[in-house]
Amino acid sequence: MSTAASDRQRKILLALSLLLIACNLRPVFGSLSVVLPEIMRDTGLSAAGASLLTTLPILCLGLFSAPTPWLSRRFGAERVLLLALLLIGSGTLLRAAGSLPFLFASSVLAGAGIAMGNVLLPSLVKRHFARHAALMTGMYILAICIGATIATAATVPLATNMFAGAWPYALAVWALPALLVLALWLPQALRMHTEPTDPEARSGSLGRDALAWQVTAFMGLQSSLAYIVIGWLAPILRERGLESDLAGYVVAISTLSQLVTSLVVPSIAARCRDQRALAVGLTALSFAALMGLILAPLATVWLWALLLGCGQGGLFALALSLIVMRSGNAQVTAQLSAMAQGWGYMLAACGPLLTGLLHQWTGSFASSIWLIALLSAAMAWSGWGAGRNLLVRPTAGAR
Repeated sequence: MSTAASDRQRKILLALSLLLIACNLRPVFGSLSVVLPEIMRDTGLSAAGASLLTTLPILCLGLFSAPTPWLSRRFGAERVLLLALLLIGSGTLLRAAGSLPFLFASSVLAGAGIAMGNVLLPSLVKRHFARHAALMTGMYILAICIGATIATAATVPLATNMFAGAWPYALAVWALPALLVLALWLPQALRMHTEPTDPEARSGSLGRDALAWQVTAFMGLQSSLAYIVIGWLAPILRERGLESDLAGYVVAISTLSQLVTSLVVPSIAARCRDQRALAVGLTALSFAALMGLILAPLATVWLWALLLGCGQGGLFALALSLIVMRSGNAQVTAQLSAMAQGWGYMLAACGPLLTGLLHQWTGSFASSIWLIALLSAAMAWSGWGAGRNLLVRPTAGAR
């Protein structure tokens, strides 16, 4: 086989592997939300405890994003991804125990692994597929949506039909894909021989760059709304009168409809002079759809779910695209990715946490309308700033 053909095969295998890794970055969230009422019933978990359980993985996304660039520089991004997959797989498997301590430990372990994958995948796309970054970003987000959709739609049927209603085993099933991808990624990661760089080598700090903070705020705010949907939309719909399986299917349809915009928005964004109007328009669409799901007649939930998925898929795709588009090279991409996803997910955790607390204080999810409106307004403002056609500028020599 010629060298060119061999390189092409390796490139295809690398792309496929990155996409399969991306498929494992959201099942932990979507699978939990659809059986949350059963978890509360069987464990005695309060609404405040449920808020913490749904929020803890998101907090971990923020906390463990920060050290990931250092780990990548020290050991190589490909090897750190091995650790990420191991954490996701082992953390998800812990859910089989079904007890609250193991559920919370699972959230920490899986959240840490997902945080590492979130940070590293955009920089690997920038490094290995620079000429096709928009296409690979779209495919990467598509893979995330597919993983989330399958987990959301299949968890309740798995619990009912395969495990006699035992939700712990239905949750733990999602460890299997992560462990299978780990086996696929292991020989590639060891073969790549990535040269670790000096752990102290940095291109500078982004802490004083206003554009970097606007990208971070946009990333965090769209994630906050997304995790309100992932964590609480099914309970909201069940409170409104939908059966548990139907509520799960509505959330799955919303996630599935993200496939369309997540695939096309990166290419649209790359062709635009700037991305300001795109950010504000997608924010408005998502807000209107969420209001429809909370307030409109139940007969219309399928339409609102489709519109919500289109809006949120576009927002997530745009947020990840801006991380790549606002940075000049792979190292700065990793820095901006860590900043946007570190601080951004800390901000994102406020959304589902406050949603649960508001429900406990008021006895209804209707109180979340004002929270969603506030988050949407802030997202439109930050998206207008992050959408400017500029590059972030690290401050040289800063620590």
